[in-house]
Amino acid sequence: MAESWATLGVDLHLEPTASGGLRRGLTDALRDAVRTGRLAPGTRLPSSRSLATDLGIARNTVAEAYADLVAEGWLTARQGSGTRVAERAAVPPADAARGRAPSRREPARPACSLIPGSPDLAAFPRAEWLKAARRALTTAPYDALGYGDPRGRPELRTALAGYLARVRGVRTDPETILITSGFAHALRIIAAVLAARGMRTVAVESYGLDAYWRLLQEAGLATPALPYDELGTDTRELADADAVLLTPAHQFPMGTPLHPDRRTAVVDWARHTGGLVLEDDYDGEFRYDRQPVGALQGLDPDRVLYFGTASKSLAPGLRLGWMALPPALAAEAASAKGGNDTVGVLEQLTLAEFITSGAYDRHVRSSRLRYRRRRDALAAAVTARAPEVTVTGIAAGLHAVLRLPPGTEQSVIQAAAWQGLALQGLTFHRHEAAAAEPLDALVVGYATPPDSAWAGALEALCRVLP
Repeated sequence: MAESWATLGVDLHLEPTASGGLRRGLTDALRDAVRTGRLAPGTRLPSSRSLATDLGIARNTVAEAYADLVAEGWLTARQGSGTRVAERAAVPPADAARGRAPSRREPARPACSLIPGSPDLAAFPRAEWLKAARRALTTAPYDALGYGDPRGRPELRTALAGYLARVRGVRTDPETILITSGFAHALRIIAAVLAARGMRTVAVESYGLDAYWRLLQEAGLATPALPYDELGTDTRELADADAVLLTPAHQFPMGTPLHPDRRTAVVDWARHTGGLVLEDDYDGEFRYDRQPVGALQGLDPDRVLYFGTASKSLAPGLRLGWMALPPALAAEAASAKGGNDTVGVLEQLTLAEFITSGAYDRHVRSSRLRYRRRRDALAAAVTARAPEVTVTGIAAGLHAVLRLPPGTEQSVIQAAAWQGLALQGLTFHRHEAAAAEPLDALVVGYATPPDSAWAGALEALCRVLP
């Protein structure tokens, strides 16, 4: 019998077999759908009349198939609530059925994480975001719900141009801003543009995220590592590069700002060679000891591409990022992104309203105070309880680097796992071609846990430090 769909109650995809008659074929198909989990417990089935109409069979045939499965316990039928899939106990996994006990040698599943890269998601401003979403949707023009400009909604690009100029010193306008679904999306777009322009090499920092290096490599671009020292990434070693990817305001993960002399040097290099600087300003708003270091892009908007996201200030799940591009690259980047806007319009409109209403500034300021308190608590606890460990990179951002005694990084991470605490070592972030000697350290994301778990996570961390 041909595949059919019932249209009342739920969309019900069935393939009744022809052998054994219609009633048996339908009964077997329904039983199989329940057994395999395609029909979840509690699901209401279409009425016998509706399903019979859609399948082109007699109503009595459907009623009899339902009755058979009720008798077998697969379905339930009650007056007023229709026919539903019966509630039943889940089938245990094969290992559990054989009585296998969990190994006592396995560390506990992490109950808390201090892995960097995420803000406190429990602190997302739900009420203010909902208000902004209502206002944005109420005032949105009808054409906002169409396919849209690949650069993104003009409301958000306009809001960002003003905000970035005011807060980060970025010199741009709405026409040269491109909205993306995050930094990785933006980097993939730019990698395609650079490769199409004939560029072959994008220098990267000795410490960073290998996922981003791989994105560049997948576009056919080489990613040599620049040296790193106490002044930050050494931008004097760029002679053979076509472009460079940097985190100048707060190097990830080392936590230091790029030295002013090296900021100047990299911009001079770009001007003299025609190179491009890709600036990842991933957490530039979170400076604690003084005013934030301004964006490198402000020194030369024609040679520096500025990247930002809402992932650290709000939540990575929003999938909202942006690029402020040199005018000469804006059209190429928009073309590489695709013919239509690929980022959710409602999220864009909501963020635009969130920024222009002042709610974004208020949230960032509130978050800055909360994270600063956590940073201070981390530094104080480590100093008091693990004097051999040095806390660095704490002037800004959402993470700190804990320098460990030589040869202890992996043992500390393993001990933390036994405590149910997820940690990440500096080795994880080291470029395979980095010239500097490896350092033993932890990269601790103190913003990651919710407030309710922060004290416990800090205590667990202190217990495992040497």
